[in-house]
Amino acid sequence: MKQQAGPSAARYSKLISAVPRPISLGALQRSIQSSPRAVAEVYFRRELGSRKCKKVTCSSSLVPHSDNSDFGLQDKEEQILELREETIRSEEVFNGRLVKLRVDTVRLPNGKQSTREIVVHRGAVAAVPLLDTDTVIMVRQFRQAAGECLLEIPAGTLDPGEDPQACVSRELEEEIGYHSNKLTLMFCSYLAPGYSSEMLHTFLAEDLVKVGQHSEEDEFIEIVEIPIDEAVSKIVSGEIKDAKSICGILMAQRFLASR
Repeated sequence: MKQQAGPSAARYSKLISAVPRPISLGALQRSIQSSPRAVAEVYFRRELGSRKCKKVTCSSSLVPHSDNSDFGLQDKEEQILELREETIRSEEVFNGRLVKLRVDTVRLPNGKQSTREIVVHRGAVAAVPLLDTDTVIMVRQFRQAAGECLLEIPAGTLDPGEDPQACVSRELEEEIGYHSNKLTLMFCSYLAPGYSSEMLHTFLAEDLVKVGQHSEEDEFIEIVEIPIDEAVSKIVSGEIKDAKSICGILMAQRFLASR
C-alpha cells in the first residue's frame, strides 16, 4: 500500500516549494544588488546534462559588502584567500584498500602551525534511479560503521582514473540490476571536508532497462522500490539517515519539479 506523507512531510514540501527555481548568474547578481544583505545560494542549472564538476572560486563581487552585514562578508577576494592554510609537510601513515590516512602539518593564517588528519579517498558516485516519474529504487544493507541496516540510494567508489558516469553505470547494474539510458549529473559534494577528501558525484538515473543484478561477493543487498514522496516522508521522520541519500532524493525531487 502506498504510504501517504504525514503532516511533517507536508510542511517540508512547502519549504521546498519556496526555494527559488534555478536562475542565471546575471539574474542572481541583479537580485543581490537590490538587496545587499541577501545571502545568495547558486542552484544547479536547469540543463546540467552530464558535464563534470569544476572547482568554483568564491568571488566577493557576487555579494556586495555592507558594514552592517550580520554575516561579516569581506569585500576583497584577497581577504578571503587569507583563510587558506599552507601545507608544510605531509606524512602517509596508513594505506588501505579504499582509503589512505595522511597527516599534514600546516601553517595557519596567523602564522602558527597545526596538524590536520586527512582521509584520502579517490571519490565516489551515487544515483537516484527512477523507475517512472515517482518511484525510486533504493537498497537496504548493513553498514558496519553505523552498526545498523540503512536505506540508501545506490552508490560506489571510483576505480583509479575512472570516469564518474562510467562508474555510476557499473554500480547501477551491480547493485540493482538496471542500466540507465539517461544519466544526469545533479551535483557534486564533499561528504566530510573537515577530515576527508572524498568527492561524491550524484546522478539522476532515468530510462531504466533491466539487465540483471550481479553484486560483489561481499555485498548483501535488499532492493526496495519506493515512491519518491514516501522517501521524502522517511527523510523527515528520520528513518532515512544516510546523508548522500537525503541529499540525492531531495535534489532529485527539486530537479524534477523544475522541468
